[in-house]
Amino acid sequence: MGRALRADAERSVRAILEAAERVLAEDAGASMEQIAEAAGLTRITVHRRFANRQALLEALSVSAKQQLIDAIEAARPESGPALVALYRVTANVLRVKSTWRFTLSHATAHTSAAAALWGEINTHTVVLLNRAQHEGLLLPDADLEWTRRVYYALISEALNRADADQHPAAQDADALATLVIDTLLHGAGPRG
Repeated sequence: MGRALRADAERSVRAILEAAERVLAEDAGASMEQIAEAAGLTRITVHRRFANRQALLEALSVSAKQQLIDAIEAARPESGPALVALYRVTANVLRVKSTWRFTLSHATAHTSAAAALWGEINTHTVVLLNRAQHEGLLLPDADLEWTRRVYYALISEALNRADADQHPAAQDADALATLVIDTLLHGAGPRG
């Protein structure tokens, strides 16, 4: 019986987090009651899982960052050529970020757990960029910290483009990943 209760509690937490992401993306000032309603739960159930709005925002931050790590690891960034790994990681990250736009684009609570997850994301990224540099995709003297920041900015801009553009390819994570990686590696200049 305890196992069923735990599974039910996990489903409730997942439903609350997903509903919070949707509701807060539409109205950043939405109440816990509105989030509970969107999750199909009572306000009391939401407060049982999250004592207050801050606790909910912290849980959103940790959950979204953990999903980013899971997406990066699922792309197997250490296998295959660095270029292939960059595309796989970028497409997976775009898929997660498009689902968690509010949480990942707004200043949310940075608990020690969220900060540790962000550090792990940065480490994965720098290791992959280091591989790309060793394989000749990036200049030998490229500043990898700067390159990481540009890469993150390109991912954000790709998601913004997907919002603004009605073309179906704009919503396709693989097409957006191609755009991000091509821009990162070649800029807007001629290829050659």
